[in-house]
Amino acid sequence: MTSSAQPSTTLTVTPCTDRERWDASVKELGGHPLQLWGWGELKSAHRWSAERVLVSDASGTTVGACQLLTRTLPGPLGGFVYAPRGPVVARDERDPDLPAAVPAPGEVAEAVATWVHGSRKAVAVSIEPDEDAGTFSLGEKWREAKTLVLPARTLILDLRKSEDELLADMSKKHRQYIRKSGREETMEIRPVETLAQLDECLEVYRETSERADFGLHEDSYYHDAFTMLGDDAPVWAAYVEGKPVAFLYMAKSDRTAFELYGGMDETGQRLRANYALKWHVIRHMKSIGIERYDFGGLINDGVTTFKTGFASHENLLAGSWDRPGPGYKIWTEGLPLAKKIVRTLRRG
Repeated sequence: MTSSAQPSTTLTVTPCTDRERWDASVKELGGHPLQLWGWGELKSAHRWSAERVLVSDASGTTVGACQLLTRTLPGPLGGFVYAPRGPVVARDERDPDLPAAVPAPGEVAEAVATWVHGSRKAVAVSIEPDEDAGTFSLGEKWREAKTLVLPARTLILDLRKSEDELLADMSKKHRQYIRKSGREETMEIRPVETLAQLDECLEVYRETSERADFGLHEDSYYHDAFTMLGDDAPVWAAYVEGKPVAFLYMAKSDRTAFELYGGMDETGQRLRANYALKWHVIRHMKSIGIERYDFGGLINDGVTTFKTGFASHENLLAGSWDRPGPGYKIWTEGLPLAKKIVRTLRRG
């Protein structure tokens, strides 16, 4: 790690150690919640290290930001450096026919990667930008990663649309189930406000994982996400007779809401509580001014079938890209530890 600024051709990369300044910068730039300070703090408590860098142009204006998570690797490989849904890049909202006022996203990514490779041994700098496929152009030094951490295929709702427009874009079955489950007099949807209430949701999550056969973190991980992200990691649950039957664990920035985890028990399944719950959260995010609701990825399972009924479209993001360093060939050609780390990332 280094604390000194290093210039790119036209951009300067400078570490940021001030949480307030960092989160303000990410939110002002329209960044993803996985780029917020709290997400890096969570990962730092669970076998990673986190650092944050701001990217400025020649005038000193902040035009990009990137939270970097590093996993130490054995011997000469150094570390694997990963930017979940980063880097964050300034958006030019002016007339597209005018000269560009901000650097291209690829320039910001290259400046960050050059800074990393100039400051330590890294087998790769891996980025997964929160940008549409085809809009994030990178230079010849970059390689498309063989394995994604976060799915590039997802569903993102435009919450600037009206509720009627969002409903009209759903499948007929989803509209029916939302209305029916929302009328259940025995069910109440409300925020989860304490760790004790979160533990009740985690019981539901364990039941869901056993039914759907997927792995979970230890409870402390979800507790840490709840406390370290604070208001940026809200949880809602559908309750019947005072007990949660379904829950939805979110992360949010000023622009984007992102689904982290969710599940339901047998009662929740019978009442189709997940339909009313998800629509409740979507409406809440819209009401506080968030523009995008990201369903957290589509991976061709039963949950994906449920998600895709909420809209008539899908989204494809830029995917995962590596800027190789020394040892990259070893890393990509079957190093067992690499595969294990990627699996760990996916579970995260």
